[in-house]
Amino acid sequence: MEGLGEEKPAGKLTEQWRENFYYLQILKSIDVLYHFLSGRQIWREIPETTVPGRHFLCSRGLEQPSAMGQALGIKSCDFQAAKNNEEHHTKAISARHLVVRRGQPFTITLYFHRPVHTFLSTLKKVVLVAQTGKQPSQTDRTQATFPISSLGDQKQWRAVVKERDDQFWTISVTSPADAVIGHYSLLLQVSGRVQYPLGQFTLLFNPWNREDAVFLQNEAQRNEYVLNQNGFIYLGTADYIQEEPWNFGQFERDVMDLSLGLMGVDKHMEKWSQPVYVACLWGALLHALKEKRVLPTPQTQATQERALLNKRRGSAPILRQWFTGQGRPVYEGQAWVLAAVACTVLRFLGIPARVVTTFASAQDTGGSLLVDEYYNGEGLQNGEGQRGRIWIFQTSVECWMTRPDLSQGYNGWQVLYPRAPSGGGVLGSCDLVPVRAVKEGALEVTPVVSDLFAMVNSSCVVWKCCEDGKLELTNSNTKYVGNNISTKVVGSDRCEDITQNYKYPAGSLQEKEVLERVQKERMRQGKDNGIRCLSLQPADSFYLFLEAPSSLPLRGDAQLSVTLVNPSDQEKEVQLVIGAQAVYYNGVFAAELWREKQSLRLGANQVVRITTSLSFSCFERNPPENSFLRLTAVATHSESSLSCFAQEDIAICRPHLIIKMPETAERYRPLTVSVSIHNSLDCPMEECVISIFGRGLIHKERRYRLGPVWPGNTLCTQFQFVPTELGLQRLMVEMDCNMFQNLISHRSVTVVAPEPSA
Repeated sequence: MEGLGEEKPAGKLTEQWRENFYYLQILKSIDVLYHFLSGRQIWREIPETTVPGRHFLCSRGLEQPSAMGQALGIKSCDFQAAKNNEEHHTKAISARHLVVRRGQPFTITLYFHRPVHTFLSTLKKVVLVAQTGKQPSQTDRTQATFPISSLGDQKQWRAVVKERDDQFWTISVTSPADAVIGHYSLLLQVSGRVQYPLGQFTLLFNPWNREDAVFLQNEAQRNEYVLNQNGFIYLGTADYIQEEPWNFGQFERDVMDLSLGLMGVDKHMEKWSQPVYVACLWGALLHALKEKRVLPTPQTQATQERALLNKRRGSAPILRQWFTGQGRPVYEGQAWVLAAVACTVLRFLGIPARVVTTFASAQDTGGSLLVDEYYNGEGLQNGEGQRGRIWIFQTSVECWMTRPDLSQGYNGWQVLYPRAPSGGGVLGSCDLVPVRAVKEGALEVTPVVSDLFAMVNSSCVVWKCCEDGKLELTNSNTKYVGNNISTKVVGSDRCEDITQNYKYPAGSLQEKEVLERVQKERMRQGKDNGIRCLSLQPADSFYLFLEAPSSLPLRGDAQLSVTLVNPSDQEKEVQLVIGAQAVYYNGVFAAELWREKQSLRLGANQVVRITTSLSFSCFERNPPENSFLRLTAVATHSESSLSCFAQEDIAICRPHLIIKMPETAERYRPLTVSVSIHNSLDCPMEECVISIFGRGLIHKERRYRLGPVWPGNTLCTQFQFVPTELGLQRLMVEMDCNMFQNLISHRSVTVVAPEPSA
């Protein structure tokens, strides 16, 4: 890359030079972001072969042919990027740079200055060389030398002339199905000495090839888990699932360069032939990005710019932000975007991947099947001494591949599981766990199975923190976890429950056998088995039940009820406290909002039902953005050794943004869309900004500032744009105002070719 940063080339290469310089800036940013991972400068060590598909870098040998090239009479080499990329399902990545999948042939054409027969004897000595990395080597399979012959080894790099003429040769090149992925240079070599550069291409995993470890047989699943750039991430609670439209954008500009460029921090490129290794590498890199603030956000940044940093529309902007200068850590309230970004990179690399959401997920339990939660006497969450925590929801990434490194039966979906580093370097902070191993409780497969098994099989014990510092067990309704695990349906916008992939049906014989086996194994390992039989019902006990809606409208109200049951023959004096607090999706306390106390007298064998209104107007403050309401009820009887406790998590439901547009539209013809929102709040929505964007529909995001929407009124507005790409496209509309941020809605439209005019 000498000279690129010093002076620009003249003439027709000026625009190409600017593009190349942009990618060099990306590599410099990667160096800054990842010096803490490798302890060295990276970008200066990355050869020009790392920057893909750039004509000035890749093809300057063809612009100025070498002496050997003159001797061969080679005029140019056409990599036929458009044709090959179409056949390799990579046309969405690039139309100019060759991107192919391993184990599948691609064609190149050599054009000659003069008839071939005048130098045929020289051509007979020619072989092809494909190489990748900073120090290509045949030993670590980052370099391959192979003849142009129909007798090539089917399991190695091979090439054969498919069509020939006096002025050109069309050659079919095929990589092995287990080749190292990455950016490659292709060269002609004569007599083992002189090399002539032909150009560059990128090699990816191939889920269409039966011999590839990531082969996925179902075509609809390949389209969904590899090619689909639009999807959903499911948030909320198990009783109120909220869909977040997400632009994975694995084929957007820069994703290829950033993904493979960043992988350059790894010193073991020879292992890039293994999808297990590559997936773990990326999981570790993204986990490191979450934990590090490499380039802090300037304190003087404008409010509008800070707001844009909180946008969570898709993966590509986050990748650019992290890798090219923004460099902020992921806010805890948005850590789920890591799963989406990991899914984006895996899909680009050719590894089938999907985002999965586990509702009520036990985290940081150390493999124990009991999670302890702590509350004070008034139902306020107290985190002191906490062992593990139940998240309201937790997102993870599954990727599809065979597992030759494990015993038979663990092929298929694997969970990418970032964890605390254990001294194993970058990869020590990530593991890849077969979903089947979690279902079977196969703790011997990898130590992480214990954590994932607990994540979906634990139950919760609630403790009361007394004023004197003692802990008292409560008579709590048992809260089980992992009973709803969801992902997007293949070829549809619906949500699919895949809990059966992770655990056997509750109460089944298989579930009992698995739980007993896990318990015995943990006891054998000398660990707390996590399963304790607790007697929670003394003779003088009473019972408490809490009923609440699954969602509460923003600034609205709802009814909740508490039922107290006294099954004894004696009258009881009971102190009841009902409260509401805000918690984040990871179970962390955010704010106390409301509390109500009352004393009750329960007669013998009496059932008392108390109904009250839950309203935002009663709250001491507004819940933080992206938080949930946690309702608690605590009933205490002075003569009982146990307090009764009940809890419900409620999603905060924001106003609905309605989009109206046709189901089909013509390419290059104006399309009109109407957007409306009804203000059901008790106060005006002010500082309203609507943004519209969508790949293939709108070239660049548009933002519109609108007037206030008064309570009870409806805002209606129209937009017009011109679709540019055929096929199913998604329009996304986002609204921000003083009452909420990131309110997103979407509609899909099929763009068709216009009918020819008469």
